[in-house]
Amino acid sequence: MKLKIDSLIQTDAELTRQPTSSDPIILMTRIRLARNLAGFSFPNHSDPEAREQVFEICSEAIPRADGMESPFLLRMGDLSEMEKKILVERHLVSRELIDSDSGAGVVINKDQSCSVMINEEDHLRVQSMLAGFHLDKVWTLINSLDDSLEERLDYAFSDKLGFLTACPSNVGTGLRASVMMHLPGLVITKNMEKVIRAVNQIGLVVRGWLGEGSDASGSVFQISNQQTLGEAEETILKRLRNVLKTVRVQEENARIRLLQTDRNRILDRIGRAYGILRNGHLLSSGEGMSLLSLIRLGTDFGMFPEETRFSVDRLFIETQPAHVQYLAESELGSGARDSLRASSVRNVFAEVPEPDFDAASS
Repeated sequence: MKLKIDSLIQTDAELTRQPTSSDPIILMTRIRLARNLAGFSFPNHSDPEAREQVFEICSEAIPRADGMESPFLLRMGDLSEMEKKILVERHLVSRELIDSDSGAGVVINKDQSCSVMINEEDHLRVQSMLAGFHLDKVWTLINSLDDSLEERLDYAFSDKLGFLTACPSNVGTGLRASVMMHLPGLVITKNMEKVIRAVNQIGLVVRGWLGEGSDASGSVFQISNQQTLGEAEETILKRLRNVLKTVRVQEENARIRLLQTDRNRILDRIGRAYGILRNGHLLSSGEGMSLLSLIRLGTDFGMFPEETRFSVDRLFIETQPAHVQYLAESELGSGARDSLRASSVRNVFAEVPEPDFDAASS
C-alpha cells in the first residue's frame, strides 16, 4: 500500500531515528507560535474560498523560509485517516488540524524538527521541537524561522496587544512552550496530583502524551506555559525553566524514595515488564506505554544499557495504533494490532540484555 507520507516516515527524524535523547527525565522540548495573516478572517470564520487562498499564500512562502529546506508539503484532504493519525502520533500536527476543513495542511522540514500547520485554529501554527531538554536552542530555531516567515508574510499585529490570534488565550507573544517529561517516580508514589495542582497555581498547564485532552500514558506529561500576554518570550521561558527544575528534583527524589522504601516491589515491576515485552504475544497500546515506561525507569536506574532509553523513546511512538497499521500496510482490528505490536516489540527486546538488578542503587 503506497502512502503519501511514505518518504516522510522513512526519512531520519529528530524523534525516531537519532539517538540524541540522553536525558533521564525530559523526552522532548517544543515551542509553538500562533500567527495569522493581516487582511483575512481567522480560519473558523472563513469560507472555503478564503481558506484556500490562505493555504496558497502560506504554502508558497513556508518552503522558502530558513530552516524549512527540502520540506514535505501535505494537504489534510489528500491524506487517509491513518496517515493523519501517524502525523499526530509523531507530534508533527495537532488533532485539531486533522479535523479541519478545506485549506488545512502542513509543511514539515526534512528532519521533522520544524513544522508549520496551515489553517488550524490560526492561519499558522509554527512549531519547532528537539529530543531532550533544549529550551534555548529550540527558541533560537523557531525565532529564526518566524523572522524568515515574517519577511514573506504580512502578520496580523497590534502595537498594543502583540500578535493577534483566534483564541484570546494566545494573544500577545502567541508562544506556547512545552516540555515532555517522564515522571514515573511521582506517579508510582502518588504525588503527581500534588505537582499538577502546584504547577497550575503558577500559570502553567499539565497535559497528557498527545497534548490537550489526552491521557498521561506511560507516565509522560507535557508541561507548558498558559500566559502569552504582557510578558516577553524570554520571561515566559525563564519561568518555565525554573518550574521544570523543581519538578525534575521532585521526580529524582521520588525515584530515590522508591529504591529506599519499596525496592523489591519496583524492581519486580521492572523485571515483569521486561519479561512481557520480550516474550508477550499480545500487547495493547496502553499496556505497551506502561511497560516501556518501567523499562525507561530501569535504564535510568542503571539496569539496562544507556541505548535502551532511545529504543524505548522510539517505541513510545512506533507502537501507537496508526504506526502499527502502517507496519501491516493495511487497517487492522484491535486484536491484530496487539499481536503485531507485540511482535515488533519482541524483535527490539531480543537485543536488550536481561536486567541487572544489582546495578539499581539509591
